[in-house]
Amino acid sequence: MQSYEERLTAPRSWWVIAALIGVACALMLLPLGTLPMLGGLIGGAALAAVAVSAYGSVRIRVVGDALIAGDAKIPAAALGEAWVLDREETVAWRTHKADVRAFMLLRSYIGTAVRVEITDPADPTPYA
Repeated sequence: MQSYEERLTAPRSWWVIAALIGVACALMLLPLGTLPMLGGLIGGAALAAVAVSAYGSVRIRVVGDALIAGDAKIPAAALGEAWVLDREETVAWRTHKADVRAFMLLRSYIGTAVRVEITDPADPTPYA
């Protein structure tokens, strides 16, 4: 099986918001002096950047004979047909078409998705 890797990264606007959180922390600490203000700027921006990086670091990989999506791993032998979903279909599968047993690795800022059928009879997950 051909190997593949993709990272679902956070949009650039989230990084701007992380920087603005640092500015907000600096402004809150401004009355305490210059050093606390700089500490608030650096600390606030760093904490927000860690949060954005952690949320936006999810990877989808096809390695060897397995599909790995985030922390989930399934052997390729248990995979059925795959469908590429456009924006409208992605919204439908997130809402009224969704099955509560399904594993979904979705990000709200990514409009498209891939739906993969799970054919393993021992696995209650209908699709991923």
